[in-house]
Amino acid sequence: MMRADSRLPHGRHFALTWGISDHYGGMTNAMLRRSRSFRRIGGVDVDILTLDDRPDYPELDARLRAAGELIDGLRIRNIWDELRQRPPRAKDTEIDPVEPLVPNDDDVVSERDGVVLSRRRSGADGGPTAVDRFRPDGSLLATERADAPSRRIVVYAEDGTPIRAWKSSWTLYRWWFDRLTAGKTSYMLVDSKTAARCVAGYRRENVTTVHIVHASHRLGGRAGTLRSSRAPVLRRAGDFDDIVVLTARQRADLVDDLAAVDVAARIRAIPNEAEFLPPSGRPRADSSGVVVASLETRKRLKHAVDAVAKARATDSRISLDVFGDGPKESEIRRRVEALGLDEHVRLRGFDPDARTAFQRAGFSLLTSTSEGLPLVLIESMAAGCIPIAYDIRYGPADMIRDGVDGFIVPERDTEMMAQRIVELQSMPAARVEAMRRRAMARAAEFSDVAVTRQWARELRSAFDAKRIESAREQPVRVRLRRRAGVLRRRVQWLTGR
Repeated sequence: MMRADSRLPHGRHFALTWGISDHYGGMTNAMLRRSRSFRRIGGVDVDILTLDDRPDYPELDARLRAAGELIDGLRIRNIWDELRQRPPRAKDTEIDPVEPLVPNDDDVVSERDGVVLSRRRSGADGGPTAVDRFRPDGSLLATERADAPSRRIVVYAEDGTPIRAWKSSWTLYRWWFDRLTAGKTSYMLVDSKTAARCVAGYRRENVTTVHIVHASHRLGGRAGTLRSSRAPVLRRAGDFDDIVVLTARQRADLVDDLAAVDVAARIRAIPNEAEFLPPSGRPRADSSGVVVASLETRKRLKHAVDAVAKARATDSRISLDVFGDGPKESEIRRRVEALGLDEHVRLRGFDPDARTAFQRAGFSLLTSTSEGLPLVLIESMAAGCIPIAYDIRYGPADMIRDGVDGFIVPERDTEMMAQRIVELQSMPAARVEAMRRRAMARAAEFSDVAVTRQWARELRSAFDAKRIESAREQPVRVRLRRRAGVLRRRVQWLTGR
């Protein structure tokens, strides 16, 4: 049911990310969930924008709709698919064509229905030096050359005539944003730190831009030290109308860190939302744990394996299911085998319904080096699955009251994590059930209605602040235009033109 205080402001709403992979993680999951809430609760349609060369977005769209991840009012729009369907108008200026790549076995090729839609060639450093893109009929759509002195990207008509050119990919993306917003009041929420780079310089009076930081911005948790992957965007935080982080503690840290480099920005804290699944009706296995995470370095899943091995030395009933895939899978599997845990630590692979495991498991583990506010932590608590998490920035200490609705353990302390797993098994059933109820009550604060209400308030506030700032700058812009006009007329008079 739509509530008046949860209605999103009128206008066009966009969620921008670089791309959507088949086995997407927490950031994309959070973006899709937020977008569904914007439609169901906030009452607005949301266009999900992507900039990558994935060739099968129509098929992905259909799969996500069948799974309930996309609903009516949400759609995926990819820049290259849209240029195939609706090319830009030709400019009057003459544009020189670029010779397409001669196919090479080392090229990275994307195809749809047996037709090449993109051909990418990389240099010695691994970075792309050239990309050609095509239409489904095989005709050339665009050429992109990293070493071109100007007009890096050229778009062609179906007959091969060059019709439009841009000096960089960012100028092309911003042209597309202008086409999408069409001068209408618009809100662009940017989830991807990669995509955020081109939006930092995108300033339009009709477009309110928001960058959402889904993970820790600090390198090694050290004050004043920005991660290299986030520094280029955060040093331009003032070029966004809002920077949104997921917890109040990260907001305080980011305010201090940006002040240290003399960057002023609007920074707000809005958490990810939890989806409350109906009771499964199946009994809960108290001695069974679950991890839902991508198998990558930052998640440190070998720590979870080690903690379970140590816990089993005291209680042999304890087991663990790990849902996810990634580059560290073989390394984690070797650790499982080395510890003789093949039958007790099960690597389940990627599963789009992995969060339902929280309904059946007794506890969950979180061993990451850093987070923003991990969605799996909220999902675990919402299902009454007791979390046992490292005390990292950010998330666990913002959510969990140690010993009340979960457990916080010192970072890297697998011995303490093992002790908490064992302690949970020996606690009276009534106390465990009380912890589960308190965990669910805490997660309820992150319901889709509560979080959408925060977004509704903040987007209105950001829009109003943008209008006030624009009104302040208006007299300055008018004076500058008048001065420019006077100078132009003087030059015309002096030169006789």
